[in-house]
Amino acid sequence: MLPERYRRLLYLIIFRHDTSGARAYDILLLWTILASIVVVLLDSVKELHARWGEVLLTAEWFFTGLFTLEYAARLLATTQRLRYVFSFFGIVDLLSIVPTYLAVLVPGAQSLLTIRALRLLRVFRILKLGEYVGEGLTLSQALWNSRKKITVFVSFVMTIVLVVGALMYVVEGEEGGFTSIPVSIYWAIVTLTTVGYGDIAPKTALGKFIASALMILGYGVIAVPTGIVTWTTPNCHGAMSVTA
Repeated sequence: MLPERYRRLLYLIIFRHDTSGARAYDILLLWTILASIVVVLLDSVKELHARWGEVLLTAEWFFTGLFTLEYAARLLATTQRLRYVFSFFGIVDLLSIVPTYLAVLVPGAQSLLTIRALRLLRVFRILKLGEYVGEGLTLSQALWNSRKKITVFVSFVMTIVLVVGALMYVVEGEEGGFTSIPVSIYWAIVTLTTVGYGDIAPKTALGKFIASALMILGYGVIAVPTGIVTWTTPNCHGAMSVTA
């Protein structure tokens, strides 16, 4: 265990953000996280992996070692270790180092290291972006107030895709690529959301008519969520009001 004076100094540097030393540490940490994510992304490219695989692997173990030491330092610095371990950032910090060790037993697990991107959420604390957090809370409250409308909307959409999916399964059948009702529902979801992958397409005239109607309906469905949560103009006192 660290002497109390050193523990408090470590705590101020790691957990606080109102001193020059703490801010320098946090910014360095953010750049390190970004660099480690870049390494993981580059390693997923076959050509780069074939040529620079060993270098990228060494870099990954280097970053994992740094983050392991940083996680241990956080445990040493705080007196509320369990609270930190089971907090959101504590879990993210742990998950950011586990995949590398897990990859020794399970090949490919290092791809999960992109979860380190979640650690970049600390930027809201570090750069004093409190007003953005406040706007996010306002939006969250508006969504919560609209939860009943959202539930009805999602239920309506699910009903449409279930009915149309089952109908297309009957109309097109396996010959048209609609081999099962779940596959037909997948097609209905893709069509209703106007994504249109094109991997499944109706062949019959009736199937094409149903698909066309579903596509047109899809544009109407896209417009509905914008009416669920409505942002009004500032009122006479200059405050932003939200209606749902």
